[in-house]
Amino acid sequence: MAAGICLLLLLLPSLVTASHNPPGCKIRITSKGLDLVKQEGLRFVEQELQNITVSDLHGNEGKFQYNISEVKVTDLQLAFSDLNFQPQQHLVFNINNASISLRFRRQLLYWFFYDIGSINASADGVHIYTVLQLAKDEAGRLKISNMTCNASIARMHAGFSGTLRKVYEFLSTFIITGMRFLLSQQICPSLEHASLVLLNSLLDTVPVRNYVDEHIGIDYSLLRDPSISTDTLDLDFKGMFFPRVREDQELENHAVEPVIKETERMVYVAFSEYFFDSAMHSYFQAGVLTIELQGEKIPKDLEVLLRATFFGTIFMLSPSVDAPLRLVLQVSAPPRCIIKPSGTSVSVSAFLNISLVPPDRPPVQLSSMAMETKLSAKVFLQGKALRVQLDLRRFRIYSKQSALESLALFSLQAPLKTLLQLTIMPIINERTKKGVQIPLPEGMDFTREVVTNHAGFLTVGADLHFSKGLREVIEKYRPVPTATAYSSSQPAEPSLDPSSL
Repeated sequence: MAAGICLLLLLLPSLVTASHNPPGCKIRITSKGLDLVKQEGLRFVEQELQNITVSDLHGNEGKFQYNISEVKVTDLQLAFSDLNFQPQQHLVFNINNASISLRFRRQLLYWFFYDIGSINASADGVHIYTVLQLAKDEAGRLKISNMTCNASIARMHAGFSGTLRKVYEFLSTFIITGMRFLLSQQICPSLEHASLVLLNSLLDTVPVRNYVDEHIGIDYSLLRDPSISTDTLDLDFKGMFFPRVREDQELENHAVEPVIKETERMVYVAFSEYFFDSAMHSYFQAGVLTIELQGEKIPKDLEVLLRATFFGTIFMLSPSVDAPLRLVLQVSAPPRCIIKPSGTSVSVSAFLNISLVPPDRPPVQLSSMAMETKLSAKVFLQGKALRVQLDLRRFRIYSKQSALESLALFSLQAPLKTLLQLTIMPIINERTKKGVQIPLPEGMDFTREVVTNHAGFLTVGADLHFSKGLREVIEKYRPVPTATAYSSSQPAEPSLDPSSL
């Protein structure tokens, strides 16, 4: 029994490690990034609070009957605000000593005297404390899953004018107390709708599982809930490409997990070797890692050299000596990405088949040689697109048949390398030119990017920039309210008839 317990304790660390699915892509938002989000978010909160709808206030005191209606927010001052991380999954938005200016319509009936007009009021010492809980939803998207809010108004003032100004000043205690209560009761519901509905519609613009091109797609679903410390918010994404012909295919992740330690920039994005390997594996599975060159696409010098190399074989095929050549380059296994502090490289194994293509006759294969190449990869961000620029570093060809034939192919080493550099590499880089989008909301872009290589992963440190305001993006994706919800939210029209008071 004791031996079994000891064995379980020994196996427990490996079981925990096995259950942890490492991310292919990781994003860290730092306190500096949160400060920028706060500035944009504060403008959004101001706009939401300006649209607060306050119910009509009416009542009577002795012979006096009053009705307060058409309450509108005319100005807000939210100078003292903070947006902070709160472990483990929360953001805290705190507004202190704010002020809200109001204007509303008054109606007063005292015996046979009837007075209407407007009143300017201000709510001072407004305090709003909001906690947003962040979590992963069922689709693997970051969402605001819950919100708690407390709002209070320390004091409220109103300026009265008109025939019955003294009467209003007498009733000001009742009116101001009622207005302060109604206003404070509307702040949190307004912010709750802004967070759980409007801001979540913004988070819906983050790509989770979408197509990159006609061949492959990418899965950016979150692996777990966000991890929040006092200074950072970390998001672990699956970061796996998949072939569109086999969308349910899973590639197991054995790469090193990215570790982000920096906090100097607003945001950091880390990519492991698995991120790039899954892309190349998906292209391989899609069957598109093949390039064919024929006729004028083959450089003339190389064609002359190939014909000279295989002269004996071509002569035996007479009268097809003048038949055009065809080169087919086909990757034989999924390429592998290697990330080191010194740089990023891609190893590729391929077959190069050289054939004659006589008119109206089956192709005649002259040679099939194996190729091993190593490409250097420059990874960079442009906007929100991660792009890769490849360059040929090392190249080797050899025969699959014999060492003697490999020796005969030695003279083709240099011209074939030139062919790859001048003809094949531009085709490959044209395919990677579009890049793949990083999972950020619409309207948010990177600036001042810096790429740093580590052992097994690379990081991109950058600052953030709002190319579109939150309001602009949210209005674009705002959920359409139902007719019932819209009608129930409208304030009742105040009556102008004194008898209705």
